[in-house]
Amino acid sequence: MKLERKHAVLFLLISLWNVVSYASFTKNLLSAYQRGEDRPTGYWVAHSVLIVVNLGVAAVLGRLGVRAWRATGARSADQVDSASRP
Repeated sequence: MKLERKHAVLFLLISLWNVVSYASFTKNLLSAYQRGEDRPTGYWVAHSVLIVVNLGVAAVLGRLGVRAWRATGARSADQVDSASRP
């Protein structure tokens, strides 16, 4: 599959959305913990794992987005160079 600039943008936006939404979720979860909400240990563990996994997904998508962005930029420059040659 050949990635285009639009794919890179999509990966980067999804990555950004994951970071922003899970940062807010982390803040709310930490706040609830500090208030002493009475929840089973499994609740805290499950949500903590969910946060870590989703931030990992964000990192993978962000890296893929950056690599696709750079690759499409290089490909565009190559196309311009080859088109301008006689």
